Amino acid sequence: MFSKILIANRGEIAVRIIRACKEMGISTVAVCSAADKDALHSGLADECLCIGGNEASESYLNAKNIISAALVTGAEAIHPGYGFLSENAEFADMCRQYGVEFIGPDSQTMQLMCDKSSARQFMSGAGISVIPGTGLLSSAAEACEAAEALGYPVIIKARSGGGGKGIRIVNTPEEMEHAYRIASAESMASFSDGALYLEKRLQRVKHIEMQILADEGGNTVCLAERECSIQKYNQKLLEESPSPAVGNLLRGKLTDAAIKAARALRYKNAGTIEFLLDENEDYYFMEMNVRLQVEHGVTEQVTGIDIVKRQIRIAAGVPLDITQKDVMLTGSSIECRINASAPGKVSFLHVPGGPRVRFDSALWTGYKAPPFYDSLLGKLIVHAGDREEAIRKMTASLCELVIDGVPNNIDEQIAILSDPAFMSGNYFTDFNNYTR
Repeated sequence: MFSKILIANRGEIAVRIIRACKEMGISTVAVCSAADKDALHSGLADECLCIGGNEASESYLNAKNIISAALVTGAEAIHPGYGFLSENAEFADMCRQYGVEFIGPDSQTMQLMCDKSSARQFMSGAGISVIPGTGLLSSAAEACEAAEALGYPVIIKARSGGGGKGIRIVNTPEEMEHAYRIASAESMASFSDGALYLEKRLQRVKHIEMQILADEGGNTVCLAERECSIQKYNQKLLEESPSPAVGNLLRGKLTDAAIKAARALRYKNAGTIEFLLDENEDYYFMEMNVRLQVEHGVTEQVTGIDIVKRQIRIAAGVPLDITQKDVMLTGSSIECRINASAPGKVSFLHVPGGPRVRFDSALWTGYKAPPFYDSLLGKLIVHAGDREEAIRKMTASLCELVIDGVPNNIDEQIAILSDPAFMSGNYFTDFNNYTR
């Protein structure tokens, strides 16, 4: 087992990983930007090194400085969290070149799955259904031809996309040229890669993701599904597990498909295979995230399995201590992402409590939310005996949560929970409560 781990991230996920390490008796090294010297993760870790300026490009995306920090402090492994360098194959390679273990899959797997077009081809070859679509496109004119064959509406997607970047819905031929140009430019700005492909836009579908854990020996388990259909601007707002649309039979099919895909990849560590599920219970591979998911907490709540600790153990060469038969779902869990709508200073913070109420955050009274990074302030997660109780518990917890001084979306989340479509469970990715 590792004796010291560097966490190459910030905010709530850095705090989450530091806490897991402390419980495992592992020393921690935090890295921070100039803007984060007083951040919670900087103070909680056993050591902290400032690795650059305010901007992510100067700090949390500065691979050389992060590797140097690991070498200087004697860290044996780096946990990348999510975002930043967590899906960067070159960074994973660099870690291992310098004798530092990267807590995640190998770089070849990362490179394959982070190229969304190649990932589609691989999964199709492995016998997994994929959304009808194209290979990489060379122009808007080629995209128009392909869209005519697929049938409108279609979705333009960036090969290197993520976090809702480089995605545009196209309903008519007249919209294609502008949407193509904007998507390509956005992808180039975000990922230094403007390559695009098309997918048919499936109507009235749910976004279902399956959590995978796999060790070096090929032992692979699926920790059931998360429902992620409540989104805004292609970014998730609220997640729950289990999905109200997935019964035991369908869960078994999705589990088998996810394990089949992971084994075809010879995948190692934690990963998430994402599907679109239609009203006929047909499901289609969408993408794979080769890292820890933001919403991993809901899976931990219903399975009792600590995913972060399992990540660390797998990277250290420890075999999985669970089999598929050990994966049992208990109750229902919901997560609401609490996002800032503008920078600000937390003048007062009150966090709700009670049995099975969890707030993953790096906030404290007096904390200044910087303008340089993601808007996520924290993740409120509840666990209850059934979905109806979980909805009531989440509503009560949101009403109790107070974050004064930083404009946020607490009221928006309360509105979603009270919407009849959400309460019934019969909602889809086009749910638009927040625009009503």
